[in-house]
Amino acid sequence: MKRVLIYTIIIFTIIITGNMSFAKDIKFIQVTDTHYALNNEYSQKVLSQAVEKINKEKDVAFVIFTGDNINRPRQEDLVSFVREINKLDVPYYLAFGDHDVYKNGGLSKINYIETVKDNNFLYKPKDINYVIKKNGFIFLVVDGAKEVIPGAIGYYKDSTIEWVDQQLTKYKKKPVIILQHFPLVAPKDHNTHKVYKPEKYLEVLEKHNNVIAIVSGHYHINGEKMENGIYHISTPSILAEPNYYKVIDIVTTPKFSPMIYTELKPVDVK
Repeated sequence: MKRVLIYTIIIFTIIITGNMSFAKDIKFIQVTDTHYALNNEYSQKVLSQAVEKINKEKDVAFVIFTGDNINRPRQEDLVSFVREINKLDVPYYLAFGDHDVYKNGGLSKINYIETVKDNNFLYKPKDINYVIKKNGFIFLVVDGAKEVIPGAIGYYKDSTIEWVDQQLTKYKKKPVIILQHFPLVAPKDHNTHKVYKPEKYLEVLEKHNNVIAIVSGHYHINGEKMENGIYHISTPSILAEPNYYKVIDIVTTPKFSPMIYTELKPVDVK
């Protein structure tokens, strides 16, 4: 495969207000839509080689898997997926996608979290929505998946939106990055993959000025848009050729908003 690096640089020109605390540089990796399955040898090969390549990256704080981590909501697939990503040299975190959970099929969101923790005692998140604190940044992992009647349309519950509002208020002096499967600003028009009534969620974001980026997957394509001061980052499925994951590097300068650099890195599947 021809090795291609795709870079995007977004520079926030708005000066941070004086009451915003200063954060340090941070670099993390997004892997999305792995669709790992025991009956799909190629998906196993992609993930294994992605883990090997990520372990060669320098100065990575963590890896976020933004949903559709497994292709079908089966516990045996999840266990195998977790055992593979346990080989990462840095902490990892998981968000739910529409392929990950099905309550009536035996893999609810709670079962999913318990299975992950049973196979990685170092995995700390225990809630469906949770907070990660790194280098002065706040990362919110936000759930929009349906577990009773799964589907490709994202659904952010009122309770989830209220939780986001509470966290943005609690950490109003910190820069915030939201990590989730379903984009609020879609990289392309697609009626079957949109978010159901995103207005409430967007209204909450408009109340606050500390969200600098939202990182998502779901559409299996690359797309990055600035809207109302928030950088919306969508990343391709790592399972689809040319098998990209994304490096997100946030560089900070006192009294100014961070600069966000993104880079798609190919995994050479052999």
